[in-house]
Amino acid sequence: MTPGGAGVRRPDQHTQAAAPAHAPGITGVSAGSVLGPYLRTQAADFLRSLRLHRESTAPTDAGSRAAEQAATALRRSSRRIGATLRTFRTALDPLWAEQLRTELSWLSGTLAREHAYADRLTRLLEALHGLSGDPVLPAARTGDTPGTGRPVLGVGAARAGALLERQLTLARTRAHSAALQALGSARFHAVADAVALLASEVPLSPAAAGPAGELLAEPADRAEQRLLGAVAALPSDESAEPYNEAHDAPWHQTRLLLRLHRYAHEVVHGAPDPVLAAPGHALDLHRDAAEAAGAAASAARTPRIAPATAYALGVLHADQRHEVEAARTLFRASWPYATTGAARS
Repeated sequence: MTPGGAGVRRPDQHTQAAAPAHAPGITGVSAGSVLGPYLRTQAADFLRSLRLHRESTAPTDAGSRAAEQAATALRRSSRRIGATLRTFRTALDPLWAEQLRTELSWLSGTLAREHAYADRLTRLLEALHGLSGDPVLPAARTGDTPGTGRPVLGVGAARAGALLERQLTLARTRAHSAALQALGSARFHAVADAVALLASEVPLSPAAAGPAGELLAEPADRAEQRLLGAVAALPSDESAEPYNEAHDAPWHQTRLLLRLHRYAHEVVHGAPDPVLAAPGHALDLHRDAAEAAGAAASAARTPRIAPATAYALGVLHADQRHEVEAARTLFRASWPYATTGAARS
């Protein structure tokens, strides 16, 4: 028996004749009576986070941390509302749902950039410190001084770190300015107004009066099957090329589909599928390592940098690509079902 209860099923478990498993909480109730309270709760969280963000304007460390936490909560609510509007659009006013989903996607992406640049810089600087410090590295991750098992980065590591700090701090500053500009724009105020209305009234379609088991469980089941298909289509370890960034795309797509499934499961079952927490974390690590590797490669293309700096950035890029491989291995180990279409024994 596979773990997960009523959560994700293996691709070989579903048949065309099988109906989606209905959660006990949506049996005998309308789709609107399930979807409405969920969306109103997420809208209330969005508005609460927005108020906290506006109150966290003091130019202090505490104010910055509070603003960052509020922005994170804003993104979280935006993603959940947007995903719900996408997955369960048949139970909602279609034009309204599509317009608001698009605007929430814009907002979430805009707010995420500053945080992403800060995390990327921290990750790369910590990796550089590890690569140039005492820990012995596997030979596959060095290609450097024979017999040492460790790259000789020296002054190149310090210069590489300084270059990354300049580039990513500049990018973060620009992202911060863009986020502030977005939050003060007419476009954002229109989004906030739409969410404020959502907190009191959800624009449901006439079909939402129908049984939740049909209108909600079936779209949630389709989201699940899209995730299973994406996982089954991931390239095998044997065919993977660790330094081919083009192979990252299906993994990033799987991460997005897993998020959609998690949020759909949350609507229908009242909570995310717990068996997908570890695979989701692995895919987050994969995304972070892939983007960090890209930042190292981009920095290495900076004109007129010293050979030692370029070398250190090359070693850093290789290290992060190995982290990409490690995240893929972690995902396969934590995925509770088949990873390439074959059931686990």
